[in-house]
Amino acid sequence: MEWYITVLKKYAEFSGRARRKEFWMFILINVIISAVLSLLGAELLSGLYSLAVLIPSLAVGARRLHDTGRSGWWQLIYLVPLIGLIVMIVFTVQEGATGDNKYGSNPKLEGAAVI
Repeated sequence: MEWYITVLKKYAEFSGRARRKEFWMFILINVIISAVLSLLGAELLSGLYSLAVLIPSLAVGARRLHDTGRSGWWQLIYLVPLIGLIVMIVFTVQEGATGDNKYGSNPKLEGAAVI
């Protein structure tokens, strides 16, 4: 749950990098919340929730792409039916760049002791 809260705290922060765990935990919790709201038959509440997490979803997606060395604009590929989703899944499951890249420092190393 802490990864979900972290993404919400960075509500519209499109710069920087996001680890795979941060991205996928946010997606997992979103899917669970959406499924629960759908099962409860709360379509209006489900729609409002989707709108509320739209910007954080785009922001964490851009940061995840930054971690792999790609521009956040690659998210526009979602507009291509099916193929766009497959391409984005491939991009987001890839390991991030090991060192610094033009989008920032490696989030895995932040807070770690440098030897």
